[in-house]
Amino acid sequence: MKFLLIVHHNETRFATMPEQVKRDMLAESVQVTHALHANGQYLHASPLMPSADGARVRVRDGKVSVTDGPFVETHEHIGGYFLIEAASLAEANGIAACIPGARLGYIEVRAVREIDGLPNNNNIV
Repeated sequence: MKFLLIVHHNETRFATMPEQVKRDMLAESVQVTHALHANGQYLHASPLMPSADGARVRVRDGKVSVTDGPFVETHEHIGGYFLIEAASLAEANGIAACIPGARLGYIEVRAVREIDGLPNNNNIV
């Protein structure tokens, strides 16, 4: 079963961390992806740009509204994701605990609902 591991962390705190610490966390995340790949569990992963660089799009009554980020008054933002295969929620939670971002914020673990008819449904990469 597929799980999306959503990395939430404090962007302000992350931005003030020493560059070497950030590089070390990224390298550790890359190591996690290689271990997942070796186990046949890795589908995709990527850090995200800061929320201030994004936009929020809404459509109401046919009218499009675009708002620049950040979007919510919170300390934690989505910093990245891992898309994995795991046999159970418990196994996915164990994998989430290995992600370095869990030490800076938290990892939200969500099962992915499979929908027939989507392009490349079996080839997510």
